[in-house]
Amino acid sequence: MEPTPPKVNAMPARALAAALCLVAAGCQYLPPLPERPRDVFSSPIIARGHLVSAEQLQQITPGVTARADVQALLGSPSQTATFSDDTWYYISSSTQLRPGRALAVSNQRVVVVAFNPNGTVSELRELGQTDGRNISFASRETPVPGNDLTLLQGLFGNIGRFNPTGSTSGQPAAPGVANQSSR
Repeated sequence: MEPTPPKVNAMPARALAAALCLVAAGCQYLPPLPERPRDVFSSPIIARGHLVSAEQLQQITPGVTARADVQALLGSPSQTATFSDDTWYYISSSTQLRPGRALAVSNQRVVVVAFNPNGTVSELRELGQTDGRNISFASRETPVPGNDLTLLQGLFGNIGRFNPTGSTSGQPAAPGVANQSSR
């Protein structure tokens, strides 16, 4: 009789493979090598929106610069005023990826260009992240007409309302359903 080789427990090998997969998945968070900052565990800053430089803003003079000149210099605005085209907004922000794939805004900047009725710049402002306002939503609820049934009332309220044969006594059955009382 030939001696059988000792059985090797596959559990440590599987645990090692799982640990290597977790380590490799954690490397996905790191930015690519050419962009990698000194702090390896911080993600790169992502610029979003319409970034307006200080040099571009210096070229705009209130009372002198026309609407067409602003559009040629800065491009189309990110947003215009709600009810008129007299105010343009150039919105930009810097975001950074946080663990768990959540984006966090690290810097936000809004350049507001207002025009007078003649079409020249009347006001030029810069707003930062601290100029923003928290908008609180109304906690009121609009009442909906109808029954205020609970879930259980809705479920058990239908018991006995419908005949399983498809007809009620004295009423004809739906088309295509045989009436049991006529048999």
